[in-house]
Amino acid sequence: MPTNEEIYAKVQTTLVDALGVDEDEVTRAATLQGDLGAESIDFLDIVFRLERNFGIKIPRGELFPENLMADPEWVSDGKLTAKGLAELKSRLPFADLSKFEADPDLERIGDLYTVDMLVHYVQSKLAA
Repeated sequence: MPTNEEIYAKVQTTLVDALGVDEDEVTRAATLQGDLGAESIDFLDIVFRLERNFGIKIPRGELFPENLMADPEWVSDGKLTAKGLAELKSRLPFADLSKFEADPDLERIGDLYTVDMLVHYVQSKLAA
């Protein structure tokens, strides 16, 4: 199994290729949308490239959950409810939700998708 640093380097290259950004922009803390400019269509490309580059299978919606805002029990007044946070934790066990939990504003949900989150996700897939 590759080391965390080897996975990071490969994720970094994957994002440089998928998003056309410079390697030095792809830091562990960089957010895919805010810092690297990823758009929803880019997420499909990122999933495809991660699958190919790491030889893993990423089921639809596993890395980038869909329909999270569709359930009124999960969202209220533009924020995730306790039930919504529990659902997010179950869908994104590899994401660091510590800051988001303090202010679960839906506008900030994109900040959860960091380069380091992708590294942890790939690491969990390779360990399975």
